[in-house]
Amino acid sequence: MANGVVIETGRLRLTVPQSDHAAALRDYMARNREHFAPYLPPLPDGLHTLEFWHERLVAWREESASDQSLRLLLIERGGDERMVIGDCAFTNIVRGPFQACHLGYKLDRQFVGRGLMREALEGAIGHAFHTLKLHRIMANYQPTNERSGRLLRRLGFTIEGYARDYLFLNGAWRDHILTSLVNPNLR
Repeated sequence: MANGVVIETGRLRLTVPQSDHAAALRDYMARNREHFAPYLPPLPDGLHTLEFWHERLVAWREESASDQSLRLLLIERGGDERMVIGDCAFTNIVRGPFQACHLGYKLDRQFVGRGLMREALEGAIGHAFHTLKLHRIMANYQPTNERSGRLLRRLGFTIEGYARDYLFLNGAWRDHILTSLVNPNLR
């Protein structure tokens, strides 16, 4: 489905992870372990090994090939081409009458506060709506993650509900605010 996807924005290049991204992904997660911890499920064993990331990349390629997900890495244009500074993923893609997915995203702690995730998501959402022809993108965030809530509001996401004990993250079940964005051009 998405092997050759590259989305260019003013400051970023969003690209589908390839097998040669294993070391960059390992380093990205290691650099941001504490930064990401409040928002991640229990981390699997071997997360900081190349073998783990090679296996994960194979699984992601299979998901993409079967139209179940689109995962994108954020690379700073004009920066180190081998350094992942963020990622976003459209997962759990459901076709048929639903034409929807879930959106998740993370940004390297060194790059927070520069508007890069908004820039990345604007480009990625445009691709999801226009090229993938998705109708609904759902993104959920913890009530304590005000930065994520503001970002989703600026992108046009609408709050649809509140889910108690929604996901097991950072050692406990966490409540989430449920939001979605609907493709205005797919009717």
